[in-house]
Amino acid sequence: MVAGDWLEQLEARLERQLEAFLASNPAQQALLQEQEARDRQAQLVGERSRLQRQAEQQRQRLLELASEIRAWRQRVERARAAGADELAQRAEAHVDELMEQGRRHWNQLADLGQQFNAVESGLQELSAAPPAAASTPNGEADLEQAWAAFETQQELERMKTQH
Repeated sequence: MVAGDWLEQLEARLERQLEAFLASNPAQQALLQEQEARDRQAQLVGERSRLQRQAEQQRQRLLELASEIRAWRQRVERARAAGADELAQRAEAHVDELMEQGRRHWNQLADLGQQFNAVESGLQELSAAPPAAASTPNGEADLEQAWAAFETQQELERMKTQH
């Protein structure tokens, strides 16, 4: 028997045993589903934070590029006014390169926005999904869901005011 086959057989057997156990213990199945939902929510919250950081970096770079473009446009005008046409053309070419960089950053920011929206949708689905079983005695599961919904709503409001 090849080691890989043995491992696959063991994995399949354990999976069947887990499924049988969960089928005969619905409360454990519900707890497992709740834990999976919490894990997914934590993963999505982390992804949302990562996307927010990246978007902020893109915004900062766009602002820096805008400042650079303004400065180089002024240089183009100064060179033209002084009759340095060759220098003005080189400066215009540099402005064009900066503009292209800006378009790339803008497209990346738009992509991040789409990814952010997908993450937000996932979080909203998780917070809207009914709990698989009764919440813990102290209401911790309900509190977690309410907090996630609150954070999602706050972030959506923040993003609306930024755009």
